[in-house]
Amino acid sequence: MATETGRGVRTISHRSNWMAGVGGGVAGGIVMGALMLVMNDAVIAVAIPSLYFLAPPATVPVGMAVHVFHGAVLGLAFAGLAGVLGVESTGSVVGLGLVWGVVIWVVLAGLLMPVWLSAVGSPASPPVPNFAPPSLLWHAVYGLVLGGVYGVLRDGTDSSH
Repeated sequence: MATETGRGVRTISHRSNWMAGVGGGVAGGIVMGALMLVMNDAVIAVAIPSLYFLAPPATVPVGMAVHVFHGAVLGLAFAGLAGVLGVESTGSVVGLGLVWGVVIWVVLAGLLMPVWLSAVGSPASPPVPNFAPPSLLWHAVYGLVLGGVYGVLRDGTDSSH
C-alpha cells in the first residue's frame, strides 16, 4: 500500500508488522519462560503443558514450546492492535506492550487459564481468579520485551521512499 505525502510516496509494509509481532512475541515468550523457570518451574513443566493434555508427567521442553507458541500468537495479535491504534514511536509501542502484558495477565492467566486447567483436570489447577503477583511480573516482562523487539523489527523492516 502506498500513500501520497508532500515529499513523495511512503510504502507501508503490513507484512513486516506481523512478522515483527511474531518475532517480538517469540522473544517475549522466551524471556518470560526463562524467568518462570527461575521463579516457579512447575508452571512451565506442568501447568502450561496441561492446557493441551501434555502433562503430567512434568516436561520443561514441551512447556517451553507451548509457551513460546502462545507468545508468538499473542505477539501477532499485538501487531494487529498496534496497527489499528496507529501506535508509531518505539516508546509508545513499548508502553502498549506493557499494557498488553497486563491485559493478558488479567484475562488469560488470571481468569481463563485457571478455569481451563480445572476443566481438564490438571494437577496444577490454581484458584479462580488467579491474580498471583509473580505472574503479573512475568506478563509485564513479556509485554516490555514484545514491545521493544516489535519496535526494533518493525522499524528495521518498514521502508520509506
